Amino acid sequence: MQAKKEQVNQLLYERKNFWKEASAEEIKKAFDFAVPYKDFLNQCKTERETVIWTEELLKANKFKALPAAKQNKKVYSVFRNKTIAMAVLGSEPVSAGFNMVAAHIDAPRVDLKQNPLYEDKSSAVACMKTHYYGGIKKYQWVSTPLAIHGTIIKSDGTTINISIGENNEEPVFIIPDLLPHLARKEQYTKTLGEAISASNMNLIFSGMMEPKTEEKEAIKLYALKLLNQRYGIQEKDFISAELELVPATSARDAGLDASMVVGYGQDDRICAYSGLRALLSAMDKKPKRTMVVYFSDKEEVGSQGNTGAQSVFLQDFIAALLAHNGESGSSSNLRKTFMNSRVLSGDVTAAVDPNYPNVHELQNAVIFNHGVGISKFTGSGGKSGCNDANAEFVAQVIRIFDNAGVFWQMGELGKVDEGGGGTIAYILANLGAEVVDCGTGLMGMHSLYELSSKADLYSTYAGYKAFLISQ
Repeated sequence: MQAKKEQVNQLLYERKNFWKEASAEEIKKAFDFAVPYKDFLNQCKTERETVIWTEELLKANKFKALPAAKQNKKVYSVFRNKTIAMAVLGSEPVSAGFNMVAAHIDAPRVDLKQNPLYEDKSSAVACMKTHYYGGIKKYQWVSTPLAIHGTIIKSDGTTINISIGENNEEPVFIIPDLLPHLARKEQYTKTLGEAISASNMNLIFSGMMEPKTEEKEAIKLYALKLLNQRYGIQEKDFISAELELVPATSARDAGLDASMVVGYGQDDRICAYSGLRALLSAMDKKPKRTMVVYFSDKEEVGSQGNTGAQSVFLQDFIAALLAHNGESGSSSNLRKTFMNSRVLSGDVTAAVDPNYPNVHELQNAVIFNHGVGISKFTGSGGKSGCNDANAEFVAQVIRIFDNAGVFWQMGELGKVDEGGGGTIAYILANLGAEVVDCGTGLMGMHSLYELSSKADLYSTYAGYKAFLISQ
């Protein structure tokens, strides 16, 4: 009877629930791993903040910025303050191929426009004009407390970093929604996507003016005076600024059992954090293959630009890594290196939402608490814009995870005709590497408060670590 049961178990594929199958030690590790992760989410709400935080952690772990002394086996490079790559050299030549986890660190948000500030006479307040970034549901961003994060570069080259709204003593900002009493024509007769228009997403910035003033734009002027006093900036400095609106809230435990994490920007900083921690925990394992972790920008808007995955930065980093290791950085050797390499495109996927299970094909969907998700392809419709990983590489990744006892599951991003989405997988595959999508399942992806499972968070880290040190 037992032999028959074992035979059945061997024949059938059944994903395993982490909380049911994991040891008490693993469960404790999953809860412990989430504690610094929440701190990371709270400190890294923009791509610039993420790069700064990451570089500080790398330096604390004795990584050196390239170019570095030849004896340094732990190196990194930052580009434009928005993207970063890091590596631990193995005993084999870099050209023999590296193992890489690639994630993106930008997140959907609302940006301030380059000439944002104006005084609205009809409401007697000063407002900021906005422009949304990436795929958001606009209605989620109204009537919710927002913080302003970003960087201003003054005409003299001075850099001013701004963060307003994160501390309880600081004010927050609001894009007000229309009251339901007057929304019948303006909102209720429109589709969900049309009910909140981008042109109506103006931030309430301030409301005071100086007493007994005779200035025509007294409210706007008073706001500018406060900005000048506190930050030394003038209105024209907004033109060369990158200012982002993000939720003025902290990542928190979620659920009665505290088994989940809710917070902003988990797409895709959950995979970035897991990849970084995996590299740091694996760096003393004396790997044969070089281990690389890469954080890109601009994924939510197509990965273009000089900090996106389609830029030359990653190729330049690998060429510098070859040179650092005493190998040729020629174009032919660089191409050979990528073709010998293996990559996990570390990006989140859609976990089944109990309120909307109908958008998934449940047999091939990621579900909470069952480990890191592996997706052979993303894209939309007939796999448009996908990588569609080779079967040989999928089998290799599964074998690595199984041998390391990693909880994993296969998944895809919703029903074929429902929509779709993409990652940077195809961009890296275009360079010749073997690539497969592999990341954490989220509920509420692209919302202000994305939900993840601590079991899947820890499994993502464990999977990335096993992959990085694999031969």
